[in-house]
Formats: sequence, C-alpha cells, structure tokens
Amino acid sequence: MSMSGDSKEPREEQSQAPLIEHLIELRSRLMRAVIVILVVFLGLYSFANDIYTFVAEPLMALLPEGSQMIATEVASPFLAPFKLTLVVAVFIAIPFVLHQAWAFIAPGLYDNEKALAIPILVSSIALFYGGAAFAYYVVFPLLFEFFTQTGPENVAVMTDINQYLNFVLKLFFAFGVAFEIPIATFLLILSGATSVESLSKKRPYILLGCFVVGMLLTPPDVISQSLLAIPMYLLYEVGLLFGRLVRKRKEEKEAAEEQEADL
Repeated sequence: MSMSGDSKEPREEQSQAPLIEHLIELRSRLMRAVIVILVVFLGLYSFANDIYTFVAEPLMALLPEGSQMIATEVASPFLAPFKLTLVVAVFIAIPFVLHQAWAFIAPGLYDNEKALAIPILVSSIALFYGGAAFAYYVVFPLLFEFFTQTGPENVAVMTDINQYLNFVLKLFFAFGVAFEIPIATFLLILSGATSVESLSKKRPYILLGCFVVGMLLTPPDVISQSLLAIPMYLLYEVGLLFGRLVRKRKEEKEAAEEQEADL
C-alpha cells in the first residue's frame, strides 16, 4: 500500500509541475508588460500637459479666441493629464504587451496556426491605431464643430478638462474596437462558424446593428453615431472581401490536392 501511495504522489507532482511552470511564465510576462508600461509612462510624464493640449486641440481650435477649458474639481488639473499619460503609455506599449501574450501562447500552436496568427496580430494592432487616428483627425473636428455651433449664442462653451478627457477616451476606445470588425469577420469565416453567403444575407441586420452600437458607444447625437456606424459597416464589407479571398484560395488548394491525388 505504501509503495502504491508513493507512486501516486510523484504522478500528481509531475502533473502539477507544468501548470506551475506556466503560471510562473505568465507572471513573468505580465511583470515585463507592466514594467514597460511604467517605463513609457515615466518617460512621458514630463510631457503630460503637452499631451493633454494635443488631445484637446480639436476642440480648442473651434472655440472663440481667448477661450479656455476649466477645472471644476481641485485635483483635476493634475489628475486629468496624469490619467491621459497613463492611457497613452498603455496605448504605446500595446505591441509589446501583445508580443508577450503571443510568446506565452505560441508554443502551444501548430505551424500553420502561427503563420496565420502573426498577420492577424499585426493587423489588429494597426487597425486599433487606425481607429484612434480616424477618431482624432476626422471625427473630433466634425463632432466638435457641430457641438460648438449649434448651441445658443449667449452660451459660452467652457468644457471641464476631466469631462472632456472621459469623452474623448470613450470615443478613442469605441473607434479602436470598431476598426477590429474586419478581423472578427475574417476569423468567423475562417473558423467555419459562419459563411460568406450567410453574412452577406444578413447585411440589413448588420447595418442596423452598427447604428445600435454607434448609439450605445457615442454621445446621443446623429452625427457621432453615423461617424461610427458607417465605418463599422464598411469595415464589415472589408472582412467579407477577405473572407471570399481566403475561401477562394482554400478551394483552389483543395482542387490542386485532388488533382495531385488523382495523378
């Protein structure tokens, strides 16, 4: 009995060893990601006010000359730039953070999965950055011009710096995530969860869903909702296009393999 018990314990220890090793590696990679974010944050902190000024420029450019933002809370002049700088540090460190995540899961993937995952990872990062850039350079000027010109003439626009920051961060995140739609559509088609034909037939529902998402993620006005919903739908069509191309290549490859088998 003692011998069987002794043999059972080593087996349990052997089964627990890989799990412990994975947890240690996960902790190590999380620590690396956090350290990089902190290093970037410390490097940017001296420019915190300049970063906030840059983010506020789309609104400030449309305000009357001499206008300025206000701080309705005592700590806002410090906390708002601090919060923005931390978000920017995470934003800049995203490639490294995702690289750490990739390095953690890559050993468990097959070669064909690795070959596909790398382009998807790079495309996801580029699309997220593209969504944020689209929000800053296209959406913000149009949106703030609408807001500043539709109010009564005797109302002075004096935006609180903290409220403005929360507003733009929400839009940055919304557009960054929305620009990931081609990747999501492509993965659904690639995994076989759905087909190009099925998604094509659901275009009216997808368009309606895009406007519903735009309504939930943006301020309650038609312009900002449309500026999010329309790009979302166009990106959905881009995902369908890539899905068709991948399916076509897959069919050609299968046909070539069948011909080789017949020969």
